[in-house]
Amino acid sequence: MERPEFEAKAMEHMDALYRMAFHLSRRAEDAADLVQDTYLKALRSSARFEERGGGMKSWLMTILHHTFYTRVKRAARGPALVEEFYDADDRERIPDEPPPAWDLKSFDPDHIDERLKHALEELSDEHREVLLLWGVEGLKYREIAEITGVPIGTVMSRLHRARKTLADSLEELASEMGLRE
Repeated sequence: MERPEFEAKAMEHMDALYRMAFHLSRRAEDAADLVQDTYLKALRSSARFEERGGGMKSWLMTILHHTFYTRVKRAARGPALVEEFYDADDRERIPDEPPPAWDLKSFDPDHIDERLKHALEELSDEHREVLLLWGVEGLKYREIAEITGVPIGTVMSRLHRARKTLADSLEELASEMGLRE
C-alpha cells in the first residue's frame, strides 16, 4: 500500500482512537499525545501493514493499547512527581474536554447522567477498555483480543464483569428510568 493511501485510511480512525485514548488516559492532553505517538509508530511501521483481520482500525487500536500500557509501566517504575506549591485559586485551569466524536454512536456526554459517567470512570482500565471497544467502537471479541493481547475468553470475562459492575452501580438510575422494578 502506498503511503498516501495508508495515511488516508489511517486518518479515518482518528476520532475512534482519540475517544479510546481519552478513556484510557482520562486527560485531553495525554490523549492527544497518545494518539500522536500511535500515528507516529503506525507511519514508521506502514511498510509492514497488511490488510487482514480487523483491518486498519484494529491495528491502530493495538498500537494505541500497547503505547498506553507501556507508558503506565514506565511511569510506575519512575519517580513520583510532587505537585508545585501554589494556591489552586491562583492558576487558571483548562478543563479536560470529552472526546469530540462521541456522537458517532449517539453517546452524548451532555445527555448522560453523572452517575453513568462516574460508574464508567470507576471501572478498571482493562474493564473500561474492553467495554468501550465492544460497546462504543463495535469491535468483535476477536478484534478486542488482538488489540489487548489477551485470549478471547479473557475478553468475554472482562466484558461480562464490566457490564455487571456497571449494572450494579446503576441500579438506582435504572429504577428511576423505569428500566428495573
